[in-house]
Amino acid sequence: MEKTFKIWPLLVAITVGVTSMSSCTRQVEVTPNVQKKHLEVVLRSQYGDYWKTVKMGAEVAAKEFDVTLDFRAPGDEADVKGQIALMEQSIHIKPDAIVLAANDYKDLSEVVDEAAMLNIPVITIDSEVETRKAKSFIGANSYEAGTIAGQQLIKLAGTSGSIAIVSFKQGERNTEQREQGLLDEISKYPEVKVLDKVYSLTDRNLAGKLTRSILERYPLLDGIVALNEITSIGVASAIQEMGLQGQVKIITFDSTSEELELLQEGVIQATIIQNPFSIGYLGVKNAVAAIRGDEVPTRVDTGIKAIDLNNMFWSDNQKLLFPFIK
Repeated sequence: MEKTFKIWPLLVAITVGVTSMSSCTRQVEVTPNVQKKHLEVVLRSQYGDYWKTVKMGAEVAAKEFDVTLDFRAPGDEADVKGQIALMEQSIHIKPDAIVLAANDYKDLSEVVDEAAMLNIPVITIDSEVETRKAKSFIGANSYEAGTIAGQQLIKLAGTSGSIAIVSFKQGERNTEQREQGLLDEISKYPEVKVLDKVYSLTDRNLAGKLTRSILERYPLLDGIVALNEITSIGVASAIQEMGLQGQVKIITFDSTSEELELLQEGVIQATIIQNPFSIGYLGVKNAVAAIRGDEVPTRVDTGIKAIDLNNMFWSDNQKLLFPFIK
Protein backbone atom coordinates (compact mmCIF):
# COMPACT_ATOMS: atom_id res chain seq x y z
CA MET A 1 0.00 0.00 0.00
CA GLU A 2 2.84 2.39 0.80
CA LYS A 3 4.23 2.04 -2.76
CA THR A 4 0.82 2.82 -4.21
CA PHE A 5 0.63 6.17 -2.39
CA LYS A 6 4.13 7.12 -3.58
CA ILE A 7 3.30 6.47 -7.26
CA TRP A 8 -0.07 8.37 -7.24
CA PRO A 9 1.36 11.93 -7.08
CA LEU A 10 3.66 11.06 -9.99
CA LEU A 11 0.74 9.83 -12.10
CA VAL A 12 -1.21 13.01 -11.34
CA ALA A 13 1.76 15.16 -12.38
CA ILE A 14 2.18 13.26 -15.65
CA THR A 15 -1.55 13.51 -16.39
CA VAL A 16 -1.56 17.27 -15.77
CA GLY A 17 1.52 17.70 -17.98
CA VAL A 18 0.02 15.70 -20.83
CA THR A 19 -3.25 17.62 -20.54
CA SER A 20 -1.38 20.93 -20.67
CA MET A 21 0.60 19.86 -23.72
CA SER A 22 -2.56 18.63 -25.41
CA SER A 23 -4.27 21.92 -24.65
CA CYS A 24 -1.37 23.90 -26.15
CA THR A 25 -1.37 21.74 -29.25
CA ARG A 26 -5.07 22.27 -29.84
CA GLN A 27 -4.68 26.05 -29.59
CA VAL A 28 -2.05 26.02 -32.33
CA GLU A 29 -4.12 23.77 -34.59
CA VAL A 30 -7.36 25.76 -34.40
CA THR A 31 -5.77 29.12 -35.16
CA PRO A 32 -7.30 29.91 -38.58
CA ASN A 33 -5.23 31.14 -41.52
CA VAL A 34 -6.39 34.59 -42.58
CA GLN A 35 -7.42 34.26 -46.22
CA LYS A 36 -7.26 37.28 -48.48
CA LYS A 37 -10.46 38.54 -50.05
CA HIS A 38 -10.71 37.66 -53.73
CA LEU A 39 -12.08 39.90 -56.51
CA GLU A 40 -12.91 39.04 -60.09
CA VAL A 41 -12.29 41.84 -62.63
CA VAL A 42 -14.17 41.43 -65.92
CA LEU A 43 -13.04 43.94 -68.56
CA ARG A 44 -14.38 44.83 -71.99
CA SER A 45 -11.34 43.54 -73.88
CA GLN A 46 -7.99 41.80 -73.40
CA TYR A 47 -6.30 44.28 -75.72
CA GLY A 48 -5.47 47.97 -75.96
CA ASP A 49 -3.39 50.36 -73.88
CA TYR A 50 -6.52 51.71 -72.23
CA TRP A 51 -7.40 48.35 -70.67
CA LYS A 52 -3.79 47.68 -69.76
CA THR A 53 -3.82 50.92 -67.78
CA VAL A 54 -7.15 50.05 -66.11
CA LYS A 55 -5.61 46.71 -65.11
CA MET A 56 -2.52 48.44 -63.76
CA GLY A 57 -4.64 50.71 -61.54
CA ALA A 58 -6.57 47.69 -60.26
CA GLU A 59 -3.34 45.85 -59.43
CA VAL A 60 -1.98 48.81 -57.48
CA ALA A 61 -5.19 48.96 -55.42
CA ALA A 62 -5.13 45.17 -54.85
CA LYS A 63 -1.65 45.43 -53.41
CA GLU A 64 -2.61 48.41 -51.23
CA PHE A 65 -5.77 46.78 -49.86
CA ASP A 66 -4.27 43.26 -49.65
CA VAL A 67 -6.72 41.41 -51.91
CA THR A 68 -6.24 38.98 -54.79
CA LEU A 69 -7.49 39.57 -58.35
CA ASP A 70 -8.28 37.44 -61.36
CA PHE A 71 -8.82 39.23 -64.68
CA ARG A 72 -11.17 38.04 -67.39
CA ALA A 73 -12.02 39.67 -70.74
CA PRO A 74 -13.21 38.64 -74.19
CA GLY A 75 -10.90 39.14 -77.13
CA ASP A 76 -13.26 41.65 -78.72
CA GLU A 77 -15.37 44.41 -77.16
CA ALA A 78 -18.18 43.41 -79.53
CA ASP A 79 -18.35 39.93 -77.97
CA VAL A 80 -21.20 40.54 -75.52
CA LYS A 81 -22.15 36.86 -75.21
CA GLY A 82 -18.54 36.00 -74.46
CA GLN A 83 -18.40 38.55 -71.68
CA ILE A 84 -21.68 37.26 -70.19
CA ALA A 85 -20.15 33.75 -70.15
CA LEU A 86 -17.08 35.13 -68.35
CA MET A 87 -19.31 36.81 -65.78
CA GLU A 88 -21.07 33.49 -65.22
CA GLN A 89 -17.68 31.87 -64.60
CA SER A 90 -16.77 34.58 -62.11
CA ILE A 91 -20.09 34.21 -60.27
CA HIS A 92 -19.65 30.42 -60.15
CA ILE A 93 -16.46 30.65 -58.07
CA LYS A 94 -18.26 32.92 -55.57
CA PRO A 95 -15.71 35.73 -55.23
CA ASP A 96 -16.03 38.37 -52.54
CA ALA A 97 -16.82 41.02 -55.20
CA ILE A 98 -16.79 41.61 -58.96
CA VAL A 99 -15.53 44.67 -60.83
CA LEU A 100 -17.18 44.87 -64.27
CA ALA A 101 -16.58 47.01 -67.35
CA ALA A 102 -19.68 45.98 -69.29
CA ASN A 103 -19.74 45.53 -73.06
CA ASP A 104 -23.46 46.22 -73.21
CA TYR A 105 -25.72 48.42 -71.09
CA LYS A 106 -28.77 46.14 -71.24
CA ASP A 107 -27.48 42.64 -71.92
CA LEU A 108 -25.17 42.50 -68.88
CA SER A 109 -27.92 43.51 -66.44
CA GLU A 110 -29.17 39.96 -65.86
CA VAL A 111 -25.80 38.58 -64.71
CA VAL A 112 -25.27 41.61 -62.45
CA ASP A 113 -28.66 40.90 -60.86
CA GLU A 114 -27.67 37.23 -60.52
CA ALA A 115 -24.50 38.19 -58.65
CA ALA A 116 -26.46 40.49 -56.37
CA MET A 117 -28.89 37.68 -55.50
CA LEU A 118 -25.88 35.66 -54.30
CA ASN A 119 -24.70 38.63 -52.20
CA ILE A 120 -21.70 39.26 -54.46
CA PRO A 121 -21.24 43.05 -54.72
CA VAL A 122 -20.69 44.34 -58.26
CA ILE A 123 -18.85 47.59 -58.98
CA THR A 124 -19.23 48.81 -62.58
CA ILE A 125 -16.42 50.76 -64.19
CA ASP A 126 -16.03 52.64 -67.50
CA SER A 127 -19.50 51.70 -68.76
CA GLU A 128 -22.80 51.42 -66.93
CA VAL A 129 -25.29 48.56 -66.71
CA GLU A 130 -29.07 48.89 -66.74
CA THR A 131 -29.67 47.69 -63.18
CA ARG A 132 -30.02 49.09 -59.69
CA LYS A 133 -28.17 46.11 -58.24
CA ALA A 134 -24.68 47.43 -59.03
CA LYS A 135 -23.19 49.08 -55.95
CA SER A 136 -21.38 51.86 -57.80
CA PHE A 137 -20.36 53.22 -61.19
CA ILE A 138 -16.86 54.62 -61.67
CA GLY A 139 -15.96 56.33 -64.91
CA ALA A 140 -16.13 59.39 -67.10
CA ASN A 141 -19.23 61.26 -68.21
CA SER A 142 -19.55 60.11 -71.82
CA TYR A 143 -21.93 62.89 -72.82
CA GLU A 144 -19.46 65.46 -71.50
CA ALA A 145 -16.67 63.69 -73.39
CA GLY A 146 -18.62 64.05 -76.63
CA THR A 147 -19.29 67.71 -75.89
CA ILE A 148 -15.58 68.40 -75.33
CA ALA A 149 -14.73 66.56 -78.56
CA GLY A 150 -17.17 68.84 -80.38
CA GLN A 151 -15.60 71.93 -78.83
CA GLN A 152 -12.16 70.83 -79.93
CA LEU A 153 -13.40 70.14 -83.45
CA ILE A 154 -14.92 73.63 -83.79
CA LYS A 155 -11.77 75.19 -82.36
CA LEU A 156 -9.59 73.42 -84.93
CA ALA A 157 -11.80 73.13 -88.02
CA GLY A 158 -13.83 76.32 -87.65
CA THR A 159 -17.50 77.21 -87.34
CA SER A 160 -18.33 76.15 -90.88
CA GLY A 161 -17.42 73.12 -92.97
CA SER A 162 -18.07 69.40 -93.28
CA ILE A 163 -17.20 66.61 -90.87
CA ALA A 164 -17.65 62.88 -90.36
CA ILE A 165 -17.99 60.74 -87.25
CA VAL A 166 -16.36 57.33 -86.95
CA SER A 167 -17.97 55.69 -83.94
CA PHE A 168 -17.59 52.16 -82.54
CA LYS A 169 -20.69 50.13 -81.63
CA GLN A 170 -24.17 51.21 -82.60
CA GLY A 171 -26.63 51.08 -79.68
CA GLU A 172 -23.92 50.84 -77.02
CA ARG A 173 -24.50 53.32 -74.20
CA ASN A 174 -21.06 54.96 -74.17
CA THR A 175 -21.29 55.29 -77.95
CA GLU A 176 -24.72 56.89 -77.83
CA GLN A 177 -23.79 59.34 -75.09
CA ARG A 178 -20.56 60.44 -76.78
CA GLU A 179 -22.39 60.85 -80.09
CA GLN A 180 -25.17 62.86 -78.47
CA GLY A 181 -22.78 65.19 -76.66
CA LEU A 182 -20.83 65.72 -79.89
CA LEU A 183 -23.93 66.34 -82.02
CA ASP A 184 -25.49 68.69 -79.47
CA GLU A 185 -22.31 70.78 -79.42
CA ILE A 186 -22.01 70.84 -83.21
CA SER A 187 -25.70 71.81 -83.57
CA LYS A 188 -24.78 75.23 -82.13
CA TYR A 189 -23.05 75.91 -85.45
CA PRO A 190 -25.54 75.55 -88.34
CA GLU A 191 -22.83 75.86 -90.97
CA VAL A 192 -21.04 72.72 -89.73
CA LYS A 193 -22.49 69.74 -91.60
CA VAL A 194 -22.16 66.09 -90.54
CA LEU A 195 -21.82 64.28 -93.88
CA ASP A 196 -21.43 60.74 -92.56
CA LYS A 197 -21.51 58.64 -89.40
CA VAL A 198 -20.17 55.08 -89.47
CA TYR A 199 -19.37 52.33 -86.98
CA SER A 200 -16.06 50.47 -86.79
CA LEU A 201 -17.10 47.74 -84.29
CA THR A 202 -13.82 48.54 -82.47
CA ASP A 203 -11.87 47.09 -85.40
CA ARG A 204 -8.79 49.09 -86.37
CA ASN A 205 -8.69 47.79 -89.94
CA LEU A 206 -12.39 48.44 -90.47
CA ALA A 207 -12.00 51.98 -89.06
CA GLY A 208 -9.24 52.63 -91.59
CA LYS A 209 -11.27 51.20 -94.45
CA LEU A 210 -14.31 53.31 -93.50
CA THR A 211 -12.14 56.43 -93.28
CA ARG A 212 -10.74 55.91 -96.78
CA SER A 213 -14.24 55.31 -98.12
CA ILE A 214 -15.54 58.54 -96.54
CA LEU A 215 -12.69 60.58 -98.01
CA GLU A 216 -13.21 59.09 -101.46
CA ARG A 217 -16.79 60.32 -101.34
CA TYR A 218 -16.03 63.63 -99.61
CA PRO A 219 -12.50 64.68 -100.60
CA LEU A 220 -12.96 68.19 -99.17
CA LEU A 221 -13.86 66.94 -95.69
CA ASP A 222 -12.64 69.29 -92.95
CA GLY A 223 -12.59 67.00 -89.92
CA ILE A 224 -13.23 63.58 -88.42
CA VAL A 225 -14.10 62.68 -84.83
CA ALA A 226 -13.18 59.12 -83.79
CA LEU A 227 -14.97 58.05 -80.61
CA ASN A 228 -12.80 55.36 -79.03
CA GLU A 229 -9.19 54.17 -78.82
CA ILE A 230 -9.03 51.46 -81.50
CA THR A 231 -11.17 53.46 -83.92
CA SER A 232 -8.97 56.50 -83.35
CA ILE A 233 -5.80 54.64 -84.35
CA GLY A 234 -7.49 53.22 -87.46
CA VAL A 235 -8.72 56.65 -88.58
CA ALA A 236 -5.40 58.41 -87.92
CA SER A 237 -3.37 55.70 -89.67
CA ALA A 238 -5.59 55.97 -92.77
CA ILE A 239 -5.22 59.77 -92.85
CA GLN A 240 -1.45 59.44 -92.56
CA GLU A 241 -1.29 56.82 -95.33
CA MET A 242 -3.33 59.10 -97.60
CA GLY A 243 -1.00 62.03 -96.92
CA LEU A 244 -3.83 64.17 -95.52
CA GLN A 245 -2.36 64.93 -92.09
CA GLY A 246 -3.12 68.50 -91.09
CA GLN A 247 -5.56 68.91 -93.97
CA VAL A 248 -8.25 66.78 -92.32
CA LYS A 249 -8.42 67.67 -88.62
CA ILE A 250 -8.77 64.63 -86.37
CA ILE A 251 -10.16 64.49 -82.83
CA THR A 252 -9.58 61.14 -81.16
CA PHE A 253 -10.23 59.41 -77.83
CA ASP A 254 -7.76 58.05 -75.27
CA SER A 255 -3.99 58.28 -75.03
CA THR A 256 -2.19 55.23 -76.32
CA SER A 257 1.51 55.58 -77.10
CA GLU A 258 0.65 55.36 -80.80
CA GLU A 259 -1.91 58.16 -80.54
CA LEU A 260 0.52 60.39 -78.65
CA GLU A 261 3.14 59.82 -81.33
CA LEU A 262 0.60 60.71 -84.05
CA LEU A 263 -0.34 63.80 -82.05
CA GLN A 264 3.29 64.94 -82.00
CA GLU A 265 3.57 64.26 -85.73
CA GLY A 266 0.55 66.47 -86.44
CA VAL A 267 -1.67 63.65 -87.73
CA ILE A 268 -4.00 63.95 -84.71
CA GLN A 269 -4.84 67.49 -83.57
CA ALA A 270 -6.43 66.69 -80.18
CA THR A 271 -7.40 63.66 -78.14
CA ILE A 272 -10.00 63.33 -75.39
CA ILE A 273 -8.58 61.43 -72.47
CA GLN A 274 -10.17 59.70 -69.54
CA ASN A 275 -8.38 58.45 -66.44
CA PRO A 276 -8.14 54.66 -66.87
CA PHE A 277 -5.60 54.20 -64.06
CA SER A 278 -7.97 55.84 -61.55
CA ILE A 279 -10.92 53.91 -62.96
CA GLY A 280 -9.17 50.60 -62.26
CA TYR A 281 -7.83 51.71 -58.89
CA LEU A 282 -11.15 53.09 -57.63
CA GLY A 283 -13.02 50.04 -58.93
CA VAL A 284 -11.02 47.78 -56.61
CA LYS A 285 -11.04 50.29 -53.74
CA ASN A 286 -14.84 50.58 -53.81
CA ALA A 287 -15.22 46.81 -54.16
CA VAL A 288 -13.17 46.33 -50.99
CA ALA A 289 -15.35 48.91 -49.21
CA ALA A 290 -18.49 47.07 -50.35
CA ILE A 291 -17.09 43.76 -49.05
CA ARG A 292 -16.55 45.38 -45.65
CA GLY A 293 -20.12 46.67 -45.63
CA ASP A 294 -19.03 50.28 -45.91
CA GLU A 295 -21.14 52.77 -47.83
CA VAL A 296 -19.82 53.38 -51.35
CA PRO A 297 -20.72 56.32 -53.62
CA THR A 298 -23.32 55.55 -56.26
CA ARG A 299 -21.28 57.38 -58.92
CA VAL A 300 -17.68 58.52 -59.16
CA ASP A 301 -16.87 60.84 -62.09
CA THR A 302 -13.20 60.33 -62.99
CA GLY A 303 -13.09 63.29 -65.34
CA ILE A 304 -12.36 64.18 -68.97
CA LYS A 305 -9.64 66.34 -70.51
CA ALA A 306 -8.69 67.49 -74.00
CA ILE A 307 -5.01 67.06 -74.84
CA ASP A 308 -3.26 68.76 -77.76
CA LEU A 309 0.31 69.51 -78.74
CA ASN A 310 0.26 72.71 -76.68
CA ASN A 311 -0.64 71.16 -73.33
CA MET A 312 0.49 67.51 -73.51
CA PHE A 313 3.78 68.29 -71.75
CA TRP A 314 2.24 70.16 -68.82
CA SER A 315 3.15 68.34 -65.61
CA ASP A 316 -0.46 67.66 -64.58
CA ASN A 317 -1.25 66.25 -68.02
CA GLN A 318 1.88 64.10 -68.00
CA LYS A 319 0.55 62.43 -64.83
CA LEU A 320 -2.67 61.60 -66.67
CA LEU A 321 -0.92 60.42 -69.81
CA PHE A 322 1.70 58.35 -67.97
CA PRO A 323 0.18 57.51 -64.53
CA PHE A 324 2.48 54.53 -63.95
CA ILE A 325 5.71 56.53 -64.29
CA LYS A 326 6.98 58.02 -61.05
